[in-house]
Amino acid sequence: MYKKLKHYTDTLNYELEKTARVMRILGIQLMEKLKIDLMLDEYVALDIVSCHQGICQRDLAKLIIKDRANTGRILNSLEEKGLITRFVDTKNNRLVRKMAITEKGYKILISINKKVESYVAETKRVVSEDELDGLYLSLKKLREKLEEMIELKI
Repeated sequence: MYKKLKHYTDTLNYELEKTARVMRILGIQLMEKLKIDLMLDEYVALDIVSCHQGICQRDLAKLIIKDRANTGRILNSLEEKGLITRFVDTKNNRLVRKMAITEKGYKILISINKKVESYVAETKRVVSEDELDGLYLSLKKLREKLEEMIELKI
């Protein structure tokens, strides 16, 4: 079904970008609808910190594709809410600030994930789990190749 380029709106790039934007809007609306006291970016950052205890701000910024200033604001908010803690450690013989999720942050993350789970399950009505798995692997492969081609200045 992927056709030769006639218009930008006929490209995979357009479909990926539009889907990503729609998913972001859905995520924002879902956080509001479920009365979750976190912004979508805070939720994503909290989830990543939970998976990568001891991650530094620069590495987190690369994973959430935000500049370090925006990442810092997100982390400040999470720290003020008591959801993460930051500490000084060394990386490549340099002092760096790293972070870890707190017990409170972990409990809130689990609670949010349970609330969001039923909405995520809705996608399985449109696309099977096998198709989703294949799509996930294909998108990951494509993103990794694209990341080799660009220079993120974070």
